[in-house]
Amino acid sequence: MSEGTSLVIESSENGTDLSQDDVGTTGETSDDTILSRQTSVNLVPFIGQRFVSQEAAYEFYCSFGKQCGFSIRRHRTRGKDGVGRGITRRDFTCHRAGYPQMKPSEDGKLQRNRKSSRCGCQAYMRIVKRAEFDHVPEWRVTGFSNNHNHELLKSNEVCMLPTYCIISPDDKSRICLFAKAGMSVRQMLRLMELEKGVKLGCLPFTEIDVRNLLQSFRNIDRDNDAIDLISMCKKLKDENPNFKYDFQIDGHNRLDHIAWSYASSVQSYEAFGDAVIFDTTHRLDAYDMLLGIWLGVDNYGMTCFFGCVLLRDENMQSFSWALKTFLFFMKGKAPQTLLTDHNTWLKESIVNEMPQTKHAFCIWHIISKFSNWFSVLLGSRYDEWKTEFHHLYNIDVADDFEEGWRDMVSKYGLQTNRHIISLYALRTFWALAFLRHFFFAGMMNTFQAELINAFIQRFLSTQSQMDRFVHHLADVVEFKDRAGAKQKMQQKMQKVCLKTGSPIEAHAASVLTPYAFNKFQEELVLAPQYASVPIDDGCFQVRHHTQMDGGCKVIWLPCQEHISCSCHQFEFSGILCKHVLRVLSTNNCFQIPDEYLPSRWRDVSSSSTYTFQNTSMREHSGKVQLLESMASALVAESVETDERLDSACEQIAMVLSRIKGLPRPMHDTNDDYSCPSDALILQEVEDADGIVSFTVGNPHDSISTGKLKERRPRDGLDIARKRRAGSCCEQFGHDASECQLMGGDHLNGDALGYL
Repeated sequence: MSEGTSLVIESSENGTDLSQDDVGTTGETSDDTILSRQTSVNLVPFIGQRFVSQEAAYEFYCSFGKQCGFSIRRHRTRGKDGVGRGITRRDFTCHRAGYPQMKPSEDGKLQRNRKSSRCGCQAYMRIVKRAEFDHVPEWRVTGFSNNHNHELLKSNEVCMLPTYCIISPDDKSRICLFAKAGMSVRQMLRLMELEKGVKLGCLPFTEIDVRNLLQSFRNIDRDNDAIDLISMCKKLKDENPNFKYDFQIDGHNRLDHIAWSYASSVQSYEAFGDAVIFDTTHRLDAYDMLLGIWLGVDNYGMTCFFGCVLLRDENMQSFSWALKTFLFFMKGKAPQTLLTDHNTWLKESIVNEMPQTKHAFCIWHIISKFSNWFSVLLGSRYDEWKTEFHHLYNIDVADDFEEGWRDMVSKYGLQTNRHIISLYALRTFWALAFLRHFFFAGMMNTFQAELINAFIQRFLSTQSQMDRFVHHLADVVEFKDRAGAKQKMQQKMQKVCLKTGSPIEAHAASVLTPYAFNKFQEELVLAPQYASVPIDDGCFQVRHHTQMDGGCKVIWLPCQEHISCSCHQFEFSGILCKHVLRVLSTNNCFQIPDEYLPSRWRDVSSSSTYTFQNTSMREHSGKVQLLESMASALVAESVETDERLDSACEQIAMVLSRIKGLPRPMHDTNDDYSCPSDALILQEVEDADGIVSFTVGNPHDSISTGKLKERRPRDGLDIARKRRAGSCCEQFGHDASECQLMGGDHLNGDALGYL
């Protein structure tokens, strides 16, 4: 054997011969690849080589192994730490040294036959501790063999061995930071590749290494974490008495269930707790506990958080405890409708704990299972069947659904399919034909489902210790509240674009939030495509202009201000349907009764009324509108930071105190003037022709008579003057930028965000 092919060097330790057990055996090899790669290595260990520590020797041999194409591991030692002279000898071997051994388990059964890379390789390096000089230990190489009985790896392969997949402390810190931000492992790897400027997949560690690192971060002490969680909830309760929490301990003194809700969540539920989603499709894997989250939608279409619960077991008793606790948090107020996943235990618990609540299943959870249920069974017809199922899901009439379901089952031969049988048995929990009589706040559409899922994933991906999880959830809720307030203000500052110019549209724009108005506007734009045919006193048949029969039945009783449609769109979403809007427009009704503009979808400011004790109100209307615009701009600017908000509150308090100290004007009570609500004085709106201001009279006059009020014909000159009118002072001949009121203190329409 040539010297370059295999290196076997032994040195006597303390002048004695080495035993056969200590000496590495050698063997011939004719692998030219191994020869060429070994002889190209410069850092080759040698007898007598010195190191200051075991770790220094390990790192050196590790570098040598990486150049050659193998990894190393620690093997035999002589002596023990803390006993006598401690460890006096250490062997490092190739990672494929030795042979796999089958060890019997405690019950006498052999362990499962795992695959092993060990093949009895004889390559090794031995170091021995010599006498300390000036109290500095010294380690010398006394044995070395580079004889491998296996093929060595190439440079692009050896870096994948676990020994060389090292994550540096800086990279660990970055990964921990990315995990807190809710990034996926693949997103972390791609971002670090871009930061380091390396090619795809060329980081010194793999996806598995990162996942193992994250799992090590989550190594927990469940008992102590439960105590920390309860202590943290108690602390939050002491800081804010409106914080709600409750927990239950099992017979072994372990945390069984815990639920909590923040003060802002309880307030949100009071206003928007009519329709709720209870999501129980996620778990805290580190604790093996079910995670339940109560969510809803506010009047701006934004996800709002109501409460959270962790359950040890998924059974009827656990769900009953969760529902009872939630009702206790919300002062006994149960939601009108509750959306959940299909869970038998949860279904029975809702019947017992919330008997007046309409329970329904989230359709997106059901559809997500279709691929596993039907893709193989239906093959190429799966997409066609799925399209037909969506059509059945959206049918309005129960009889039409029943007929269509029978045709679908017969067409695809699914009479005996257990999933189809189960879906039909539970049709009243998911088919819209059976749910349109109940209010769901638009949460059954796919877009809203995506928003809710994104909200959940923000804090779910960073789960670690329980108390940290709850703390992070509190941060997410607080951030969502701040971002939501800012987004709402931005929506309010934007001008409303009217698409039809109808007074009904302008009336709705002045009352509803932008989110609700967009839904209303979608129905109003479609209304002209439908024909309204009276069939009885107060009863109309409304159908699409392409249909010869069928359609929806609309009942409209102007004297009683009652409107209803057989499609039940208003009951389902709180927004009037296109059929009703068609009937109103064809019967000269230009305002919507208040009860059909639910407070649930109204802008909070639209319901406020102002009383002005001044007979010349028209002279001050511009100033009043200017004051409202300034107030809106003040709120928009103040919510940017806490410092701005504190300063604004302080200054407003001083101004309000000064105004209250000014003398009040004396007028006869008959001169009192009550300014109509914002529902009657419409905000500035923008149509395709320009800026137009609408003013509508008393809603009861228009509804009771059902007739169009006479209006003076306007020619082109009048319209042009209307457009040039100042939006605040209502004087003609100049725009907002030239208005004296708007020009004061360097203010203009854009700076105020005038509505």
